[in-house]
Amino acid sequence: MPFVRIAVTREGVTAKNKRDLIEGTTRLLKEVLGKDPETTHIVIEEIDTDNWGVGGRTVTERRSEAAS
Repeated sequence: MPFVRIAVTREGVTAKNKRDLIEGTTRLLKEVLGKDPETTHIVIEEIDTDNWGVGGRTVTERRSEAAS
């Protein structure tokens, strides 16, 4: 029973994007590892950019600096 957690920043991820991620990840686990799609669990977690840090700064800060 595979369990996959996908974390993305909360920015424009559509319902179709999520369906595609779930379907594609499930298909990949079946093709590569032979896992049963009926017992494969995929969770997509959307995280605010203020709550995601890289290199000691939030993604919000990094993107703001890059835009300047």
